[in-house]
Amino acid sequence: MTTINLSGRTALVTGAAGGLGAAVAETLHNAGAQVALLDQDSEANRHTATRIGDSAVAITADLADLTQLDRAHREAVERLGTIDILVNNAAMAPMNGLWEIEPAEWDAVFAVNVRASFFLTRTVAEGMRTRGFGRVVNIASLSGQKARPTSVHYGVSKAALIAMTRNFALDLAAHGVTVNAVAPGMIETPMVHTIGKQKMAELAADIPVGRIAEPTEVADLVCFLAGDTGAFITGATYDINGGVLMR
Repeated sequence: MTTINLSGRTALVTGAAGGLGAAVAETLHNAGAQVALLDQDSEANRHTATRIGDSAVAITADLADLTQLDRAHREAVERLGTIDILVNNAAMAPMNGLWEIEPAEWDAVFAVNVRASFFLTRTVAEGMRTRGFGRVVNIASLSGQKARPTSVHYGVSKAALIAMTRNFALDLAAHGVTVNAVAPGMIETPMVHTIGKQKMAELAADIPVGRIAEPTEVADLVCFLAGDTGAFITGATYDINGGVLMR
């Protein structure tokens, strides 16, 4: 089996202060990449970067603010150099039902989950295209492929992210840049723990493999796509949901 070696590469991971984003940043770092962790929670982000190691840097920004997003990208380049790998992981997932979502909440979800990913990808991919190498991995979701009773705007935004993945992949394929999406089901993160052990057990029972995924399992897939191992894969969406959705 080929060992994934990201030595000499630089990665930018959004929403990296904790949960899946932190696991992705650490996995990429362990494979040899320098990593910029982008998150609006400055304290947690600094703590995670310190825990990961010296070649991980914390950058604070609100992704809903395009001015801050642009500044964060410039800071990442100034501190680590050109960005070879971009992981669009940051997301909002309010739990309101279809009839309770207000316009402001809808707009806020799309500002982070779709708009920020689009404009950050376009900014970073411009340099990737010029250099002839790049990897973009968008963290989508099972919710973007399967209806659920709450957080409808989250699901719709993740479906949009999957469509965006294909469009960027088509545009950049001839330039050595791959763009893929990873669509996890339920992952063992602090956010999931807020629903309580009983509810977690009920949800796990509905997953064919009988358990919730570890963040590292998703992070390993992202790392695979970020390396030379993913050179001939683009425009794809990888399901990692324990068999909840089979196709």
